[in-house]
Amino acid sequence: MTRSGKSRPRAVAAAAIAALGGAAALHFTLLPPPSTALAQARAESFAPSFADVVERAMPAVVNIAVTKTIATGTGFSRDARPFPGRPLDEFFGRFFEMPPMPGVPRRAEGAGSGFIIDPEGYVVTNHHVVAGADEIRVTLADGRQLEATIVGDDPQMDLALLELDVDERLPHVEFADSDAVRVGDWVIAIGNPFGLGGSVSVGVVSARGRDIRSGPYDDYLQIDAPMNHGNSGGPVLDVNGEVIGVSTAIFSPNGGNVGIGFAIPSNRVASVVRQLKEKGAVERGWLGVELQRLDPSLAKSLGLETPKGALIARVLPDGPAAQAGFEAGDVVIRFGDREIGSARDLTFAVAETAPGERVAVRVIRDGAERTLDVELGQRAEDGRGFYAPPARPSRGADAPLGLRLVPLTDSERARLALPAEVEGALVAAVRPGSPAARHGLRPGDVIVEIDRERIESADQAAAALERARGESVLLLVRRGESQLFVAVD
Repeated sequence: MTRSGKSRPRAVAAAAIAALGGAAALHFTLLPPPSTALAQARAESFAPSFADVVERAMPAVVNIAVTKTIATGTGFSRDARPFPGRPLDEFFGRFFEMPPMPGVPRRAEGAGSGFIIDPEGYVVTNHHVVAGADEIRVTLADGRQLEATIVGDDPQMDLALLELDVDERLPHVEFADSDAVRVGDWVIAIGNPFGLGGSVSVGVVSARGRDIRSGPYDDYLQIDAPMNHGNSGGPVLDVNGEVIGVSTAIFSPNGGNVGIGFAIPSNRVASVVRQLKEKGAVERGWLGVELQRLDPSLAKSLGLETPKGALIARVLPDGPAAQAGFEAGDVVIRFGDREIGSARDLTFAVAETAPGERVAVRVIRDGAERTLDVELGQRAEDGRGFYAPPARPSRGADAPLGLRLVPLTDSERARLALPAEVEGALVAAVRPGSPAARHGLRPGDVIVEIDRERIESADQAAAALERARGESVLLLVRRGESQLFVAVD
């Protein structure tokens, strides 16, 4: 032990080791402490500060307060939110959730976020933040309150563009290229959680291209920066202070932040905002088909090597696709100059093409490629007719593949609200645990094709299924207003 006692811990450790037996000699080397500059560099590399970025961007972020009149005896509820019945609980619904007061119109208030994208006073936020508003008040970072008007909104993408009444140029933020964003990149979310005012949270991009089943244009960035009710419409920034997304939804089983948030990518936002600013509305192309996601089983049944492309499950009568000669079972692999790898690719390609434009579409039909020329129509605001609903298992009795098939009579057709031109075999029951049940067939389905052969009767369908026993079979099923392919092993 030295006079200073500085070596005492090493001596104590050595003694302790010796007391344990000391079979082998252990040597300790104390490393010198890092230099101050090196320590600071290491700290900055693992714990960067975003203070400068936030300081530049914060003046462009605004708080939005909304007042609206609620009709007599009604109120906002879970069923009125964008994701009814799902654990995806959008930010804003709880601000308006009140017990009904029959007979008396009510005033309700809510709060959200937004950001200025133009020095002339244009503000981007979510549609659900300002939908139905009687009055919109925007509070700037310096505390000033301004009235705002809605220039235009897009419920399908959940975006709105506001204009502030100002005579001066305001601080604003720019859009970044969201296609360049990578999983693991730092992100900064700024917003108005629970109406508390401008707040900052930091995280990373957890995933890209998330489909949360909120609509036909789901293509979210998933981020883990904490977000809560009131962050809706706020910007998600990169480390340069540019906008890569708009906070829109959270996955929230308990109503609070659990580290899973979703933002609309900035490239999608910029396209919508441009149209809202120019026209006050968004015009999207319409093909007139129902699309279905390809999986390996469907791809194999259609003779495809890989499940790439957009499978057309149904061609809507008198629509652009019907007039151009598209058929159910076509797999779209190219739309104009864009490669199509999935149903979502085709959805966005069509939506981003102006109505009335003619496009050459490459499809695979019966194993051969062909090109169809189509003039797009304009997509309806309700957004219906794009995706076939997912299949669900059900119960029934024994039959080929576990199906019981009966004739599709006029009375059954009327009961199911099917058009007169629909022909096929009606599924009366599905045996639990059968191949048909495992692949989601259910009573009320109408089998209109088996292995690309049109079906006109239950006997014809039963015979075709019997011939396919032991093999994979491709069914085309009509379900209500939708149509989908089912590959059954």
